[in-house]
Amino acid sequence: GQEVYAGSLNYNGTLTLRVTAAGTGTLLDEVERLLESAATAKSRYVQLADRVARAYAPMVHTAAALTALTWIATGSSVHDALITAISVLIITCPCARALAVPVVQMVASGALFRAGIFLNAGDAFERLAKIDTIVFDKTGTLTLPAMSVVNAGEIAPDLLEAASRLALSSHHPLAAAVARNAHDRRPYEHAVEEPGQGVRAVVDGVEMRLGSPVFCDAETMARGAAKNDPTASLIAFSWGGKRAVLLVRQALRPDAVAVVRSLRERGFDCRILSGDRPEAVAPVADALGIGLWRGGCKPADKIAMLDTLKSEGRKVLMVGDGLNDAPALAAAHVSLSPISAADLTQAQADAVFLGDRLEPVQEAIGIARRAHALMRQILGIALVYNLIAVPLAFLGYVTPLIAALAMSGSSALVTLNALRARGRAPAVEPDAAH
Repeated sequence: GQEVYAGSLNYNGTLTLRVTAAGTGTLLDEVERLLESAATAKSRYVQLADRVARAYAPMVHTAAALTALTWIATGSSVHDALITAISVLIITCPCARALAVPVVQMVASGALFRAGIFLNAGDAFERLAKIDTIVFDKTGTLTLPAMSVVNAGEIAPDLLEAASRLALSSHHPLAAAVARNAHDRRPYEHAVEEPGQGVRAVVDGVEMRLGSPVFCDAETMARGAAKNDPTASLIAFSWGGKRAVLLVRQALRPDAVAVVRSLRERGFDCRILSGDRPEAVAPVADALGIGLWRGGCKPADKIAMLDTLKSEGRKVLMVGDGLNDAPALAAAHVSLSPISAADLTQAQADAVFLGDRLEPVQEAIGIARRAHALMRQILGIALVYNLIAVPLAFLGYVTPLIAALAMSGSSALVTLNALRARGRAPAVEPDAAH
C-alpha cells in the first residue's frame, strides 16, 4: 500500500509494483513543473552596486556637461570651461561600484571558501544579508546523510564487531550502516544473503545471522527496542545463543543543536519542513527546540508554505538536500544545500557547503551580512566624498591634477576598507541588515 516514486533505487530483494501514475503524473515531472514555476515567479535580484551604477554614469556626465555650459554662459572661455568639466569628471569617484564593491565580494567569497561554502549565485550575499526566517529539511540536512548504529555503545564489543563484519557481505542500506563499525574489513567466507531476510554465515562451526528479527529469532528483543525508540530502524543479529538488536537511523549533525540554538537566540525564526513521517520529524524538532515543524510534505506543500511566509513579508533561507527540496530551494529568497545533496538540488541552491557540520549555515549568514554592511558603507563614503568634491570642482577650485590625486586617494581608502571583509563575521541579529 505504500507509494514508490519513479527514480527510486531498490538495493536488494524483489518488489511487486502497481503503476498508478506515468509520464506527466510522476513525482519527477511534478518537481520539474514546480522548478519551472519557481524560476518564472522569482524575479531577478539586482545587486546594490548595480542599482547605484545605473544612476551613476548619467549623473556624472550630466554634471560635467552642466559645468561646461555654466562656465561658458557666465563668460568663461571654452578652454577654462572644458578644464573645469574635466576636473568634475575626474574627481567623481567610480571606485565604489567599479573596484571596492567587487573587492568586498571577492574577499567575502574567499572567507566563505575557507569556511567550506561555495557560491552558485553572485547576488547571494545581498539576499542572505536580509533573511529573518530559516526553513530546514530534516533528512540529510539536519541529520547526517549516512545512517549509523545509534546504540553501538550498548552492545558487547565482540557482538558488534561480528555483526559489522557479517554486514560487509550484504547490500542492504541498513547493513551498510552496521558495516561501518567493523574494525576488521575482511568479510566472512561463504556468507549467503537471503533477499528480504538478511545474511548468514557459519564461523567456527557456529551460525551467525544479521537481518530481520524473525530471521534472527529476536522478535521479543526487537519489540522492546522498538517500544523504547519507535523512530529507529531495527536490524537483528544472532550468534549461536547470543542476540542483539541494532538501532539504525540518521543521527543529527554533530553541531546541529548548538547551531540552531544560536540562530534562535539571535532572533531567527527556525522551522522544519520534511517529507519524512511526522513521527520521525517530531523527536528531531524536539531535540533542536524547534516548535514549528511539519512532516509528510510533498514539493508543492513546501512551496505553498514558502509562499505563505513570503506573503507575511518574511525573507526565507531554505536549507535542503533532497530531490523534493529542489523546487523549494528555487522558490526561496535564498537557499543552501550540503555537498551530499542530489545534483539537481545543488544546482538550484545559491550556495553549497561541505562537511558533516551545520556551522557553515551560520557562517554564511554572518559573512554575507558583514559583506553587505561593508558594501553599503563604501557606497556611503563615496556619496559623501562626491557631495564635497564635486561642488568644489564645479566652482573651479580643483585642477585636473588635484582631482586625480583626490580620486586616487578615495579609491585607496574604500579598497582598504573593503579588505575588512576577510575578517571573521560577528554574530548579528536578523534586524541588523535592515
